Amino acid sequence: MSANKEKTIAEILERADTLPPLPMVAKKALRLISTEGFSMKELANILASDQAIASKLLLWANSSYYGANYPISTIHQAVTYLGEKTVRSLILTAAFGAYLDRSLPGYCLDRGALWEHSIGMAVAARLVTRKFGLRVAEEAYTAGLLCDVGKLAIETSLRDINPDDTEWAGQPFSEFEKAYLGIDHARLGAELARRWGFPLNLQEAICFHHEPSQASKEAVLPSAVHVADILIMMLGIGIGRDGLQYSLDPFAMQRLELKEPDLEKLLSQTIASLKEAKALLGFEI
Repeated sequence: MSANKEKTIAEILERADTLPPLPMVAKKALRLISTEGFSMKELANILASDQAIASKLLLWANSSYYGANYPISTIHQAVTYLGEKTVRSLILTAAFGAYLDRSLPGYCLDRGALWEHSIGMAVAARLVTRKFGLRVAEEAYTAGLLCDVGKLAIETSLRDINPDDTEWAGQPFSEFEKAYLGIDHARLGAELARRWGFPLNLQEAICFHHEPSQASKEAVLPSAVHVADILIMMLGIGIGRDGLQYSLDPFAMQRLELKEPDLEKLLSQTIASLKEAKALLGFEI
């Protein structure tokens, strides 16, 4: 690797360190959830101390999206009803909204485009993995939500570079990123996930979501996020300058036991789930 690329990577990683930290309440709650045998009451007490997160949890728990059959009026009722995996997903959704709801000129994304794309990826990845159980589905939601977080730190380095003027025109955008910057947004996102203390399977899913065949062969999450990305790209959500330069990896379809007709069904399910999720998050529809 050239000295210039090493310098660029160092600058990008330094820029990543200036991103706002996760809210303390979110960090404490996520740390607790990763502890074996934790108390739901303790989790509820932590979440109740942050008014913004607590109000969102109550709103979501009482929504038709999660289908409660009775009014939920306390945070303890909400976390008990939703369960730790769903609560974890919702905490991350609440915490990362401020990260992802910004413009990224380097990717030609207006404000809100990456946030909508990330929510779409999350709900699509969850749908794709339902057959593997709730735990995997919620982990897929998290991986989909965060798979493009590396773009936040890398995009300023791309603002003055036009891939159409290079020999990388028409190639996957990640190859262009690696060629000119020495690192792509997926690998940078995985490094951010490592620094934030996320588990290895989520780091791997973020790192290889454009190249699922390069991940562990038994891993489900990289393939799930990859297929979710294709579905959201087909819907034209948050494409930017790079979205149409990625193609479907057959390995992902094999790993998820999907056939081409399944994609059409998943596409319609994603549209419905995304509409519900956007309504909960206050998007204009």
